Amino acid sequence: MIKRFFIYGLAGWSMEIIWTGLHSLLTGDIKLQGYTSIWMFFIYGCALFLEPIHDIIKQWRWPIRGLIWVVIIWGIEYASGLLLTNIFGAAPWFYTGPFAVDNLVRIDYAPAWFAAGLIFERIHKTLDIYKIA
Repeated sequence: MIKRFFIYGLAGWSMEIIWTGLHSLLTGDIKLQGYTSIWMFFIYGCALFLEPIHDIIKQWRWPIRGLIWVVIIWGIEYASGLLLTNIFGAAPWFYTGPFAVDNLVRIDYAPAWFAAGLIFERIHKTLDIYKIA
């Protein structure tokens, strides 16, 4: 279980660094600097606890599963951001703009979370195939 938590945490960190690095390109920063937060390792690691949901829905069509992951990830993002803000005074992210909800969730990130959910499914499937506990 600890191995899976670690793998999910590293995978999430990696995806976030790539995402933020690509965002820097869109804003004209040719250095492509990506970044994340230590907190995010623990939040992404908790994907381990979503494996039972994946086991239930894995036979469903991928577009439906992707939408389910978007809703679940928005909930986790909102709740963890609210918790970190209330306990430590700041979440690792602070969203602004017309698509931001309480500065904790961005509705326009739905495609990214859709893809991330399906990527985490592949990680789960791979961990099961190789019997990584």
